[in-house]
Amino acid sequence: MIIKILGSGCSKCNKLEERARKALKELGINVPVIKVGDYRQIMGYGVMTTPALVINDQVVVMGKVPSVKEIKGILLNY
Repeated sequence: MIIKILGSGCSKCNKLEERARKALKELGINVPVIKVGDYRQIMGYGVMTTPALVINDQVVVMGKVPSVKEIKGILLNY
């Protein structure tokens, strides 16, 4: 599983990273979380509003910061 956080480092981007890491830890999933801040790479995913959560190169959340519970639900589908 490959997890990426797309965003410029804004407060929402940092909050999404924090929540994603917490969800992974609570589920016992040990994978790296990669931060992507380059706008060309972000636009390559078709993301126009950050932050975004990408799992296995699929954008699963864009433009909002879901709760830890929501992220856990998303992760369980992968």
